[in-house]
Amino acid sequence: MRKLKTVATFALAAAVVMLGRPVVAHHSFAAAFDESKPLNLEGVVTRVELVNPHSWVWIDVENEDGTVTNWGMEGGPPVNLFRNGLTKDSLPVGSEIKVFGYQAKSGENKGVGVFFEYLDGRKVFMGGSAPGADGNPTPGRR
Repeated sequence: MRKLKTVATFALAAAVVMLGRPVVAHHSFAAAFDESKPLNLEGVVTRVELVNPHSWVWIDVENEDGTVTNWGMEGGPPVNLFRNGLTKDSLPVGSEIKVFGYQAKSGENKGVGVFFEYLDGRKVFMGGSAPGADGNPTPGRR
């Protein structure tokens, strides 16, 4: 009986710990992003977040009317970006870049990046879930 009580107490404690943790949902490209809404943005880097499970590059983009919109572009995990040559030092805040990706289905100012391009023409693939983000062209795509 004592052993059963110990096991039940342990199970209850484990359940409480698990319920107290935030739920993190991992998503596929098609679940969160719209392939029919490609993005070609040019702007100034405001933040680089090299965190798991997805990295983010945030840029201020000037709109036609002169207002500025901050866009978040999701990339793969930091290790993918490191392998592709990106570090916080190689993309400092204030850098001007172009980003190609796809908009979030939610309509927010967020997207998933395929690659970003420095103004000198160097490209860094974002290593995430977007088609082509690993640097390998997908058959039938540009």
